[in-house]
Amino acid sequence: MNHITEIIILVFLAITFLQSGVDKISDWKGNVEWLKSHFSNTILANRVPFSLKVILILEMIAGILAIIGILSILINQNTEIALISGVISCITLLFLLLGQRIAKDYDGARTIVIYLIPTLFLVFLLQ
Repeated sequence: MNHITEIIILVFLAITFLQSGVDKISDWKGNVEWLKSHFSNTILANRVPFSLKVILILEMIAGILAIIGILSILINQNTEIALISGVISCITLLFLLLGQRIAKDYDGARTIVIYLIPTLFLVFLLQ
């Protein structure tokens, strides 16, 4: 099967971002409270709800485009949407990485890099 590696990574991104988005929607208040505490001593302290909305939108777009990208590859071997999903996923992860670095949560930042590696590999494969 052509593009099996790309499809597997896209499934990974769809699961990662859509589940994260659903979690943010289903427990908005809990997420905002935890993040306010996490960023309390940073420049993001007063921007948590707005920042969370931006991340939520990016995650949902990346996850939905990952699913559409999988279908596009399977149906007509077109990888354009998959590439767009990969790029938006990288941007989202870089925003998350920046937030963790600002909060001085180096373990959290390291975890995001683990997600970034296969995502960058996807972009590399599709470019």
